[in-house]
Amino acid sequence: MLYLVATPIGNLGDITVRALETLRSVDLIAAEDTRKTGRLLKHFEIDTPQFSYHEHNERQAVERIIRALHSGQSVAVVTNAGTPGISDPGFSAVRRALEEGLPLSAIPGPTGLVMALLLSGLPLHSFTFRGFPPRKSASRRRFLEVDAASPHTLVFYESPYRLAAFLTDALAVYGDRSAALANDLTKLYEQMQRGKISSLLDAVKDKKPRGEYIVVIAGSQ
Repeated sequence: MLYLVATPIGNLGDITVRALETLRSVDLIAAEDTRKTGRLLKHFEIDTPQFSYHEHNERQAVERIIRALHSGQSVAVVTNAGTPGISDPGFSAVRRALEEGLPLSAIPGPTGLVMALLLSGLPLHSFTFRGFPPRKSASRRRFLEVDAASPHTLVFYESPYRLAAFLTDALAVYGDRSAALANDLTKLYEQMQRGKISSLLDAVKDKKPRGEYIVVIAGSQ
């Protein structure tokens, strides 16, 4: 069986009992970063063997997962935080397992985009998750323009190094809509900033943000 196991996005207390039981019971854990997952496993006294599964070794790692499943072993896929397959490794393993007729299941748990939506104060009845935008401004603006007329709340992940640039482009493409910035969710210094895109840009452009951000932007009215 292939398991996609959600892990905490910050606070280790958010891991589920079922996730811990699965990580203890499987034969192998395919981890985005074995060092980070190793700290999680050590905290919960789990000694299941790991191997790396990330964007730079994806093809080889998926082949190893498939071989293990065909041999009767069980494999858990985990990422550094959150739910595998959502802007993180996982999808390619799922697709191959389905193509090969192999069983799979998901162990639900933390997902940063859902928490950011809940705390944003923006409409939740419909939303579009867009993941990480392109790094270069011209490509990023084209990426943003796809949803310029969408009525759905928009959710993006962004690096702290490109946060101000992203907000600058979002302001140019969408106008000064209501928005929210989420940072360090579930951690000691969890932060939510809400306001117009312009005010959020002013709040971050002269600072050095840290940690990954989730940006939530109101849909077109």
